[in-house]
Amino acid sequence: MNDAALRLFRPDDPDFAADPYPDFAELRALGRVHRYEPTRQYLVPGHADVSALLRDRRLGRTYLHRFGHEEFGRTPPPGEHEPFHTLNDHGLLDLEAPDHTRIRRLVTKAFTPRTVQRLEPVVRRLAAELVGDLVDAGGGDLVAAVAEPLPVAVIAEMLGVPESDRPLLRPWSADICGMYELRPSEETARRAVRASLEFSAYLRELIAERRTAPGDDLVSALILAHEEEDRLSEQEMISTCVLLLNAGHEATVNTTANGWWTLFRHPDQLAALRADPALLPTALEELMRFDTPLQLFERWVLDDIEIDGTLVPRGSELALLFGSANRDGARFDRPDELDLSRSDNPHISFGAGIHYCLGAPLARLELAASFGELLRRAPGLRLVREPEWKPGFVIRGLEELAVEV
Repeated sequence: MNDAALRLFRPDDPDFAADPYPDFAELRALGRVHRYEPTRQYLVPGHADVSALLRDRRLGRTYLHRFGHEEFGRTPPPGEHEPFHTLNDHGLLDLEAPDHTRIRRLVTKAFTPRTVQRLEPVVRRLAAELVGDLVDAGGGDLVAAVAEPLPVAVIAEMLGVPESDRPLLRPWSADICGMYELRPSEETARRAVRASLEFSAYLRELIAERRTAPGDDLVSALILAHEEEDRLSEQEMISTCVLLLNAGHEATVNTTANGWWTLFRHPDQLAALRADPALLPTALEELMRFDTPLQLFERWVLDDIEIDGTLVPRGSELALLFGSANRDGARFDRPDELDLSRSDNPHISFGAGIHYCLGAPLARLELAASFGELLRRAPGLRLVREPEWKPGFVIRGLEELAVEV
């Protein structure tokens, strides 16, 4: 079991990161769970298991609501990393009930379907401007020109961040997200701590301004959100805003770039989409399934569980392999084929259970806007050269995607 995992799961290998799917298929064929010693995790590659475990309350994104570090058999994080953990540990992504339930309920009062609906004309205008600039230039790097600036601008607009401050957001987000890789370096940790401190200080000032002069933005709505006497603390508001940027933009950036790279490698499917733009809704779901932007999601084992006869004891950590699950032939017909008309598509790219992505409707809106504009304004969009992948495997994306119009 260990030998198979070591041979097939190589997150530090650029060749594996570029195309992990053949190895995932072999890993699924060899079993439902595999111990991976380098990170002391259990790898879970199958769709049925990943989907069920995301909903299993014997698992958690954190264990601190039930156990101390030593009690759980884990070493506390270094004290110098504390600013990152304070920011991360107060966000919805890494909380469990009852804190998760309370905060999600309050955030949902501010981040409503009407919030997303109200943003639609803004999203479409921003996408049209960015694609228009790319077309006027005759092409360029699709990542830098469209994929990255669109979700950052949308989140900034939603939060009420002034346009002059928006260039700060992307570097902060990238540095913080470096900590979500499997074995971040000390330099990665230093950058994440610095970004956590700077982003938190910026948001603290923004929140103070909105307390005295509320606006029509999410920060103002978070300040006002309450239930009886319960309100979000300042740290909870800061962590929520950072999570919305990080989760909302990393996945959208990589789905956009990875999606176009997939389309360029499947010219018949790209031609079908250009001929029938009504395919776009199912096409976007299929692109998220076919090349998943978030490859792995972790869960702590809070109570002993058993997977296919293997006891996974309390204190263990599961690595749920989203990319593998989304290519599982036990759930998807022709899993390694790109089919933009695929209607039976229960991919798990947005997660499942209580941690299902709060921003999924906004991500779908942004993707529909940018892909739709590119299909309309750049019908001859073509690849200039084969792209390279960024280092890292968990959040998996391209360095650039050079295109011509």
